[in-house]
Amino acid sequence: MIDPAIKRGSAELAVLSVLAAEPLHGYELAQRIERQTSGLLRFTLASLYPMLYRLERQGSLSSEWRTAPSGRQRRYYKVTAAGRRKLAPLRQQWLRYFQALRQLPGLRNA
Repeated sequence: MIDPAIKRGSAELAVLSVLAAEPLHGYELAQRIERQTSGLLRFTLASLYPMLYRLERQGSLSSEWRTAPSGRQRRYYKVTAAGRRKLAPLRQQWLRYFQALRQLPGLRNA
């Protein structure tokens, strides 16, 4: 289990990274993140959708209504050019953060 405070800090990186690969609707996005992290990162829809709406208002995401394979109408989110520009330095910040942590005793091989 990962502490919720740590998860909140990495949520935007996780969402933008997954959506940079392909457009997804919210539930599918939450499932993909959970599956790709072996269940370590889980987002409730109550916390995920406000973040998606905020990222869309900021211009990092765009959305459109589509018919999902199930036949239901779903709102699909994708990363915009502005979101890709935001994602690159965000990834670098987290990489530098993890590199710094690895310099600490007990975390060198983490």
